[in-house]
Amino acid sequence: MLNRYRIALAILLAAPVFGADKTLPSSQGLTAHEWGTFTSVAGSSGEALSWVPLNGSSDLPCFVHRMGPSIVKALSFALERMETPVVYFYTAKKSAVSLRADLPSGLITEWYPQAASAPNTGRGGGSIEWNMELMPGSTPDLPMTTPNDHYFAARETDAVPLRASGEAEKMLFYRGVASFASPLAAQFMDNGQLELRPRSAAIGFAMLFDNRGGKTGYRIIRDLHASQRVDMPELSSDSAAVRRELAQALTQAGLYEKEAAAMVATWKDAWFEEGTRLFYLTPRSVVDEVLPLHIAPTPQAIERVFVGRIELLPQYRKQILSEAIAKTDKGVLDQFGRFYSPFIQMMNAKPALETQQYMNAKNAEAVRKAMLGCGK
Repeated sequence: MLNRYRIALAILLAAPVFGADKTLPSSQGLTAHEWGTFTSVAGSSGEALSWVPLNGSSDLPCFVHRMGPSIVKALSFALERMETPVVYFYTAKKSAVSLRADLPSGLITEWYPQAASAPNTGRGGGSIEWNMELMPGSTPDLPMTTPNDHYFAARETDAVPLRASGEAEKMLFYRGVASFASPLAAQFMDNGQLELRPRSAAIGFAMLFDNRGGKTGYRIIRDLHASQRVDMPELSSDSAAVRRELAQALTQAGLYEKEAAAMVATWKDAWFEEGTRLFYLTPRSVVDEVLPLHIAPTPQAIERVFVGRIELLPQYRKQILSEAIAKTDKGVLDQFGRFYSPFIQMMNAKPALETQQYMNAKNAEAVRKAMLGCGK
């Protein structure tokens, strides 16, 4: 998979920890906080499947910058969708700062504000760099589109405004696709239990979540150092309780309360939609390895809190999908969305021709919108 990205690129190119502290920094120093999501699909063996992560609804405003359609084929398959990392800055004085994020196993696909140079150039993998001015106390005009767009929830923090390449924002935003080994495998056993297998780093927090027809349940797993089997949760909870649990875990990992609330608000629909998935806090050592971050001048503190999301296919969901592909039940098929293709690959299913044509058309349109943006 790495060779695929390298070939594609060749063609194109011919720290101190805050813990649960809720207070904002009051000194003249610089603090940076980042949150994001790594999304994968668990195969039958529990390891991440190769899938097409750009298949799905385009939930970004029109002003966000995107890679051109000429490289869509290079992005066809990956193990991880790096979704919406955002970086906040806190400082009491106006200052110039540069930031570079490297994604060696993948490519940067969307970003805002405009980068200092074209992303993914010259570093042998995905990369993006900004030169920005931090503007504490200012209230610049920020771009807006549909007020309910997920993107705007990330602005609801006390971070200082910034300007890069003539564009103002409250944070740096970027997305990408990548192929690196997930720090956690999740495999269903014959008895219906889910076996969790961490790799080298322990998983401090995980949540098994299930939504069946609007009835939800979750199970918390803490301090996962070795393989452990867990039962599916009872469907006796509600989304508000799930959001509280996740927000608390995010603040305990180092985010400020408003940052944690912004992250949960950003993903409140996608995270808690119909289906079964596992959320976990990605170990900081893994984040730093797969997505190195370089900031100059060096902040006095940097927090990086990434949620791993593993989409799961328990037996009851297999039955639902099997019936839907046999009948071309478009309403049910739409619920599986971008995870339809890896799931039928896992099941070795043979959809009816009408079903496959319908999903192929939806996926092609989703990729087109993801690359071209609004109104294209």
